[in-house]
Amino acid sequence: MKYKRILLKLSGEALMSDKSYGIDSSLLEKYSQQIKNIHDKGIEIAIVIGGGNIYRGIESEKSGIDRVQGDYMGMLATLMNSMALQSHLEKLECDTRLMSGFNIDQVCEPFIRRRAIRHLEKGRIVIFGAGLGKPYFTTDSTASLRAVEIEANIVLKGTRVDGVYDSDPEKVKDAIKFNEISFDEAYERNLKIMDMTAFTLCKENNLPIIVFDMNKPGNLVKLVEGKKVGTLIY
Repeated sequence: MKYKRILLKLSGEALMSDKSYGIDSSLLEKYSQQIKNIHDKGIEIAIVIGGGNIYRGIESEKSGIDRVQGDYMGMLATLMNSMALQSHLEKLECDTRLMSGFNIDQVCEPFIRRRAIRHLEKGRIVIFGAGLGKPYFTTDSTASLRAVEIEANIVLKGTRVDGVYDSDPEKVKDAIKFNEISFDEAYERNLKIMDMTAFTLCKENNLPIIVFDMNKPGNLVKLVEGKKVGTLIY
């Protein structure tokens, strides 16, 4: 396998599939099976999942909710998605641990770096919920920081599109896809791959990112086998 330890970032919005809200269980089952497939190959897997299918903290002020309060609500949404993913993975007999950015002892462990690494070394799939436990940070930032902390080889950002384009491929028909692009060029082109905090963390720690279509079966296995899928940012 090309990678020993990965951080998989999943979009909360992607879990809606064609729904307007909530979780499409059939899609979550497919995601879980793909994750199990690479876990069975001996890959150490950590996962961060967004909460935008339930609540987006950054939009809270539009509804009259304080930004900080809204961000904590968003963190709870990520925990709900994380618990759902954990449940589906355990149905497939995967050993998992859910770790939270803030204490919620009844359902998960607090994040402790050494413990997280130990879980990974023992072959457990580790899911990081509740973001970083602080407002104003996105789940992209969570994914980047946790990946650095656990010494992951790469961040795999699973989305609904098959890579990074020079413009939105869902809106622009002739958008050009990049197979590879450097952090510096992506920054110069102002490509919206991750928020700037997350992007800078990866760049400064020489942690590559691959953006790929998580909804296409087999993509995750191909990636860990070193095959060309999606867009590599290095």
